[in-house]
Amino acid sequence: MAFEEERPRPKPAAHVIGQDLSVLSLDELAERTVMLREEIARIEAAMASKRASAAAADAVFRL
Repeated sequence: MAFEEERPRPKPAAHVIGQDLSVLSLDELAERTVMLREEIARIEAAMASKRASAAAADAVFRL
């Protein structure tokens, strides 16, 4: 196809730990850092929720 070269390349859905970063542009690297920071915040929120649930369960069973 003549127009195949003009199509933007698809962006990967997620970052793969250890992948070759030399093929990514500065904008792509910046997008990855934002995505990873958001994912870290999401993981930390899930951990906090699980800690709260565990603490509540411990409090009930200590009675």
